[in-house]
Amino acid sequence: MAKDLKGKTAIITGASRGIGKAIASTVASLGINLVIASRQEGPLKESADEISKKYKVEVLAIPCDVAKLEDLENLVNKTKEKFGQIDILINNAGVSSQYPFEKQPFEDFERLVHTNYLGYVRLIRLVINDMIKNKSGAIINLVSGSTLCDPLPRNFLVYSSLKVGLRAFSKGLFWEMRDHGIKITSILPGVTDTDLTGKLQEVTTDNSRLMTTEAIENAVKFALTVPANVCPLEIAVINQQTPWTKPVIPFKQEHPEK
Repeated sequence: MAKDLKGKTAIITGASRGIGKAIASTVASLGINLVIASRQEGPLKESADEISKKYKVEVLAIPCDVAKLEDLENLVNKTKEKFGQIDILINNAGVSSQYPFEKQPFEDFERLVHTNYLGYVRLIRLVINDMIKNKSGAIINLVSGSTLCDPLPRNFLVYSSLKVGLRAFSKGLFWEMRDHGIKITSILPGVTDTDLTGKLQEVTTDNSRLMTTEAIENAVKFALTVPANVCPLEIAVINQQTPWTKPVIPFKQEHPEK
């Protein structure tokens, strides 16, 4: 166990199930107290009880819709009331939307922006000044392996373009925060076998093309346990047979005639 992490406090969003719950378990195994957040209060409390009993750390469950600024403010305030300070922030909450652009519902645009981009940036803004004051902190953003594709995957243009923006933001934030002792890491996972991917058409027909959460958990653990003078800026964790290339993007694409 990393002795310098034991007793620290981490906020993890989207932590009631899937990748977020798996990350929360791994972080708790390092002796870190948790504040886990998601919109689903029932599963969130169940996850908190399960993790707390298994790893003997304190786990506070706070229902939170990261698309709402007032929920984020409540999350930060209650964390500070309980634990005094926030040492680690892991932004994981997200929603997906798979449509050809011309068929994508207009309401999806706002939902994706507020959850997958603004939710991350706002929450970072709410915790960053205390981290600057403490001259330490770690922020980990779950971005997307789809940002490695050029062009972006078909049917995920809005989702992936926002993740490209989040990736760029995270890189820029690293340069602003490194002299304050704050680490900023982006994790770029491939398509992972969770409830979220189960709703994606043409992606999960062959489960061998999906990752488990284990590699993502290991990436988070690596980011948190490297020496103090090291910051993993980006960690890409991609299945060898990632479906970002097929069938989402056919190997042979039709091009307009010149």
